Amino acid sequence: MSKHLTRELVAGAAEVRTELLQPVTVDRSFELPRGLYVATAAAYLGFLAVLATGLSSPGLVIPLSICAFFIAMAVGVPAIWTRLKPDNRVAAMSWARFRRQGIMTHTGRLSSGEAAAQMLVLPILIFAWGIVCVTIAAVV
Repeated sequence: MSKHLTRELVAGAAEVRTELLQPVTVDRSFELPRGLYVATAAAYLGFLAVLATGLSSPGLVIPLSICAFFIAMAVGVPAIWTRLKPDNRVAAMSWARFRRQGIMTHTGRLSSGEAAAQMLVLPILIFAWGIVCVTIAAVV
């Protein structure tokens, strides 16, 4: 069934490999400038702000607050994750370098404009959708 293994028995059978004890370098930079992530969060929070002002109702305070909390956590948790140990020696790409080099994706290299368009198209469409919804609610 089960057998109690003493420390001496395990130490005699164990193989210690010291080459695996080297410091680990971790890249947690997400490779894009922080401004793109800020713009994404701003578009999502802007959508909530449009809904809160256009459809102002006391019943929407709690649901919109919960949504704002989740958006803040969706941006905040990765920001904290980039600062965890082991030390992340790779910094986020600067905006000038991003404009100059673009970024390499799985499907090939993208210029900065193409990468920004891919990243921001959904948040901007959602923001526009909020404006359209509030406009329709105001007209009807």
